[in-house]
This record gives sequence, C-alpha cells and structure tokens, in this order.
Amino acid sequence: MAVKSDIEIAREASMKPIAEVGGKLDIPTDQLLHYGPHKAKVSYDFIKSLDSRPDGKLILVTAITPTPAGEGKTTTTVGLGDGLNKIGKKATICIREPSLGPCFGMKGGAAGGGYAQVVPMEDINLHFTGDFHAIGIAHNLLAAMVDNHIYWGNALGIDTRRVALRRVVDMNDRALRSIVGSLGGVANGFSREDGFDITVASEIMAIFCLATDLKDLEERIGNIVVAYTRERKPVMAKEIKASPAMAVLLKDALMPNLVQTLENNPAFIHGGPFANIAHGCNSVTATTTALKLADYVITEAGFGADLGAEKFFDIKCRKAGLKPAAAVLVATVRALKMHGGVGKADLGAENVEAVKAGCSNLAQHIENLKKFGIQPSASGRSSLRTGPMAAPAPKSSPITLSNCASPMRPTSSRFTATTCRCSKRSRQSPGKSTGLRK
Repeated sequence: MAVKSDIEIAREASMKPIAEVGGKLDIPTDQLLHYGPHKAKVSYDFIKSLDSRPDGKLILVTAITPTPAGEGKTTTTVGLGDGLNKIGKKATICIREPSLGPCFGMKGGAAGGGYAQVVPMEDINLHFTGDFHAIGIAHNLLAAMVDNHIYWGNALGIDTRRVALRRVVDMNDRALRSIVGSLGGVANGFSREDGFDITVASEIMAIFCLATDLKDLEERIGNIVVAYTRERKPVMAKEIKASPAMAVLLKDALMPNLVQTLENNPAFIHGGPFANIAHGCNSVTATTTALKLADYVITEAGFGADLGAEKFFDIKCRKAGLKPAAAVLVATVRALKMHGGVGKADLGAENVEAVKAGCSNLAQHIENLKKFGIQPSASGRSSLRTGPMAAPAPKSSPITLSNCASPMRPTSSRFTATTCRCSKRSRQSPGKSTGLRK
C-alpha cells in the first residue's frame, strides 16, 4: 500500500470544533475569537486573567546542524505533545507560523509531517489568521511614513542615502531585492535606492514575538532605527510618530492563535521570525499563555542548537523570564550520515561509519546545551537501518558520543537525545537584555 502524503493525511483529518479543543485547556468559548470553525485567537481579557496561575513545565525542541536530509523539529514537537496527552498529561505545543516565501519555495510548509501535523494544514501554511499580513502592512506603513517625512520638509534631517528601513513582502521575489523608488516626477518624492525583504525578516516580526502586550509592543516599535542624519545620528520610528498607528494595525495579530493536532490536541501557532537574522522562536505571548493553561508546553527553536536554541536561551528566556525544564535534541540517521560525509544521493545506502563520524556534530550540540545549565543524558536510540530490508549493525559496535553517559545502540528509526535537569535559566540573568532594544 502506498504511503500517504502529508497533505493527504491532513485532508483526511477529523477535526473538532475549536471551542471543544480550547475546552481541553479550560478556555471559555466566549474568550475565543473564531476564524472559522477550526481556528481562533485567545482574547486579551482571558490572557490577563491568567496572571496568578502557576506556570507549567517548558520543554524546548532543537536539533543538530540542519541538512537537506531534514531533522524534524516540528514533527518531533507535535509528536511529543500528542504523546504526553496520550498518557494523560495536560500538554500543548507552541510553534511558529509558516512564511509564504518558503511555502512556495524549495523548503515547503511548516506544519509537521506524517501523522504528527497541525491542522487545518493548508490554512496554516497559507494566510492563516492574517498575522503576517498585518506585520507586513505595519512595516510598510513605517516605510511610507519615512518617505512622507522626507517629502514634507524632512524636519529630522534624514540623509536619504542612509535610510536603514527597507520594505517587506511575504514572498520570494529576487527582482525586488534592490530597487530605486520614488521615480516618476516631483510629486512622487525624492528618488533613492530601496529594496524589499521577506516579511519574516522584518524587525517588527522579531519585536512582535518578544512583546508582552500592546503597550510593550508600541514602545519597542518606537525604538526601531529607521534612518540616520548626515551627522550619523539615528532617527527612530517614534520620532516620526509611527508607532501608535503601527500598534493599532497589530492589535488583533498579537493575540495567540489556537488550532489542533491530528489527534485533536491544542496547539498554539503564533509569530515566525527567522533564526538566522532574528531569534527564531514563536511569540512570548503564546508561550506564556500556554504555560498558564497546561502542565507541559513543548516549543521549538529554529535551525540547529547552536543558533535557534542559544537564541532561545539568550534572548527569549531572559526577555520573558522563562526557565525550561528540559530540551530535546533531534537527529535523524540520514542527517548524521550527511555530517559523516555522505552525499544526499547516497543516503539510502547503509553506512555505519558515516553515522559514527556524524555523531561528532551531535556531541558538540549536547556540549553547547550543557553550557546553559542543562545536563544532558542521551535517552534515544539510533537506527542504522535505511529501509525495510536493511540489516541492523551488530550490537557489539555501539556508537558512543564523547561526554555522554549512554552509548547509542542501533534499535529504532529516529534518534532523539533528551536533555533534562535544567538548573539555570541561561548563562546570563533574565532581564539583562542583549537582544532587540526595548
């Protein structure tokens, strides 16, 4: 029998009304703002009412250095959330929203895979609840107000050669990377070089995911440096009086989105900054809300542990005062083979030595996590099978990671090193920010 594709599985899902899903977290129906029968936002009033509740346990899912073979952070996050619910724990997941650029590019969507997906998958991968559109419009409003300020006298003395803010669109469009704007005559302003970034690369996206409420969001937006004067003095968004209007555009978007997994368990999907240019985590609002509603909250950080996980600890945890209880480091045998020197075209062939060599990458990521006060213990097992007919490696040849108490023996299809006993919040105290200015 042919294996079903992700989209076939998602389309066959038996989804429950979102009010019923929210009921698993004791969210009253009247505190959900519905976007159709299977999507909703959680209201500000309800979120504020949770302040006195204790927090649940936060679990981070990260991975080894990414490869084209894939590591499966989102799939692992969804599966772990479903697994905890299956054994009777009150758990939910918090992940990022997909960007339309990767969705229509080579990477594809970001809603999990196989039977560990969030649904409605097509809605989530496309326009969802309109959060990214709101962020894009808010960003482009700021860009328009900068040019408008220059056109109407330039009281702040902005040097048009030093406008730092580019425009954004949530699509891969190389033709817009570098452009010349304001052409067409005097009425269209002063011509200058400009360009477009993808919406998820916007500083507003990163700020959006660190803000705790609308007031905090407006304050952070006001501190965006949009340009410089000829004297190299920074000009901020609040100086052109853009931040109040931008905050109004984002007032609905800032409320966390609630959907469900294929097993009808609650899932928060909110925000989506890239990890290579921002901190690569879902919104603080969604995570802190989930921690008040569930005993276990599983979240993920983009790219490998040396990027997304470190930014999660250094920026998000300290900004929001979060203290993870555990971390999961995901590694697939295919990815380990690639780190061991095997090309993508040859990953189907069994290669024990390549897996052993690739484990050095895994070991380094475990060491990185230990520096944040997380003492790792390898609890997963590594399969050296590459297909249903591949023979396992002999058990007398364990794959042993340096600085790891447990040897890895070939027994299952996915290796997951679970790290636990988090004794420190991060290497620096919370509240001492090195991230985006507030």
